[in-house]
Amino acid sequence: MRVAIVTESFLPALNGVTTSVCKVLECLRAGGHEALVVAPGTTPWAETAAPERYAGYPVHTVSSLPIRQFRVGLPSYELETVLHRFRPDVVHVASPFVLGVRGLTAARGLGIPSVAIYQTDMPSYIRQHSGPVGDLTARAAWRWIRRIHSQADITLAPSSAALQDLAAHDVPRVALWGRGVDSTLFHPDRRDDPETAALRRRLAPNGEVLIGYVGRLAPEKELHRLIELNGLPNTRIVLVGDGPSADILREQLPGVVLLGRQEGVDLARSYAAFDLFVHTGTRETFGQTIQEAAAAGLPVVAPARGGPVDLIDHGTTGLLFDPDRAGALRDAVAALAAGELAGERAMMGAAGRARVEERSWPALTEQLIGYYGRAIAQHSMAVA
Repeated sequence: MRVAIVTESFLPALNGVTTSVCKVLECLRAGGHEALVVAPGTTPWAETAAPERYAGYPVHTVSSLPIRQFRVGLPSYELETVLHRFRPDVVHVASPFVLGVRGLTAARGLGIPSVAIYQTDMPSYIRQHSGPVGDLTARAAWRWIRRIHSQADITLAPSSAALQDLAAHDVPRVALWGRGVDSTLFHPDRRDDPETAALRRRLAPNGEVLIGYVGRLAPEKELHRLIELNGLPNTRIVLVGDGPSADILREQLPGVVLLGRQEGVDLARSYAAFDLFVHTGTRETFGQTIQEAAAAGLPVVAPARGGPVDLIDHGTTGLLFDPDRAGALRDAVAALAAGELAGERAMMGAAGRARVEERSWPALTEQLIGYYGRAIAQHSMAVA
């Protein structure tokens, strides 16, 4: 199969959209498929440029603008030329909002079936950053999303909560497609690595229980909730990631350790060094870091809202807390953080690991290829 992937985010940016696209490309290569990537480019003076190829596939970059530390690809008529020359069987559009809109329009104009991946809860993000007119702009964003996704033959949502949101806002032709996890990279055995042991000694010199978070340090991640954990006995909060909230988090969380942006084995060792994992955002359509933490054998504490509801079996693989009740996060973490509860944490972590072992990227990509075939069939029926 020939697949053109138009993505709103790609390397060197690291986030859930980029990770999903890269893993799908790797699995498409392993399966012998052909692919092309269209992504936002970087400015000539950027320290790290977008790659010219990934997994052996060409990467075509378009002009972009930086907005709140994100690169936003500008819509361009060159997309039609790129797609016309490549002649894909299907166009896969990852988290369409600006560049992806042009991708869907171009696919439709060229008569190519398309699959849109809904991944970012943009209305909630816009509501949070729009002040007094937040609700108005969020409603406008949903109208825009409905208009975007109505062009796709299929829209894939990552969780049951996201699927319900799309259906509630009249987005047509939706289906559920989760996310895979690299259960080889993220593995409980890394806890026994000498490098991981050294990291633990540095982070917990007095045997502290390490409460970890991985992700962007930004307001939409609601990391202010971690303030509830201040003063929790014999614990230390460790944050992996970067973003505009880094400095204020240093002030709000006495004793916090910020390890910065990590990837690959370094990231896997950080997970392995933690004793439990905390996720704070209530607007996540999925929660990829929750899966990575579970693969590393960690119990996870997260809000009982959005994507985490599908990923955490409350009381078995972790705990879900009520984000509307003050102190609920602290209570949940305290229920797992006491030193004598190491055995219970290990049991939860093992249960979480068992669940994610079934969610490999090859398996999820095979499911995605099935959706490609479904989109092709639906498109053929629509134009017949």
